[in-house]
Amino acid sequence: MRLTCRARLGPGDRVTRRVLIEGTEGSGAGLICDGSVIGRAGQAVTTRAPTIAIWSRREGQDWSRPRNILIQGCQVHGAIRVWGVGAGQRMDELRRSSYRADHTRRLQAAAPTGVRLKDVTLTGTGSIPLYVGPGVTGLSLTGSRLDGRSVSTAIYLDAESGLNVLTDNTIAVRTGREVIAIDGSAGNVITGNTIALSEGGLTNRGGVFLYRNCGEDRIVRHQTPSNNRITGNTFHASWFGPTRAVVVGSREGNRRYCDADAGHPFGSSQDDGDGATGNVVRDNRVERGL
Repeated sequence: MRLTCRARLGPGDRVTRRVLIEGTEGSGAGLICDGSVIGRAGQAVTTRAPTIAIWSRREGQDWSRPRNILIQGCQVHGAIRVWGVGAGQRMDELRRSSYRADHTRRLQAAAPTGVRLKDVTLTGTGSIPLYVGPGVTGLSLTGSRLDGRSVSTAIYLDAESGLNVLTDNTIAVRTGREVIAIDGSAGNVITGNTIALSEGGLTNRGGVFLYRNCGEDRIVRHQTPSNNRITGNTFHASWFGPTRAVVVGSREGNRRYCDADAGHPFGSSQDDGDGATGNVVRDNRVERGL
């Protein structure tokens, strides 16, 4: 279902088709749900076909991107993915861009911006529940709850994205990795959240990890995970669970594919290190006893 307006749904309404907000014509669109349901409970979704896709579209030499999207009061089953260049796992153009100067600026100019997710309940069914793609800026997730399960993380802030805000949320997803990944994403604010390090009887592998995923898919990462503010969050852990609530510089080139982007005078092609600088991490606490 392609959405180009701001639709208001009632508490008994249910949308079972995939929602696509794409291109400039999607600007200002959204869903105001009043508790209505988007997606099907328990149904797995894919990275190419998430429950809600907010994507840019190539038009000739330019990119058509949506701005100022609002998703409010919805119960979403599956995943929300926001993505510009490379949307739908089309990686070739993303890779080619990374071999040129001004890659970060180019991706941020092409990606969706000003996406607001407010009072949303997002239940993961395997795929990453909230994926914030390369170049996405100005996204906010506020007053929401993420639960369910993910084979990866609960939230992923991907390379070259920035200035996104996660605040006053409850994140209780059973993950296969850390709960929140900040991969070459900068200037984000993560504050006032309650984050479960143990969920559903299983222990997640940590809370918030900051790194730069050098070389994956032969894409050069230009931006470092820097100038993020991670403050005032509460991490709930079991008595014997992990204490790695926030890890700044969690990889430092420790991946077998880091050399796959070699040969270019930019970013991770020159230096496999995370380069995480200027981050503020304070007033976070771990509470045990889950």
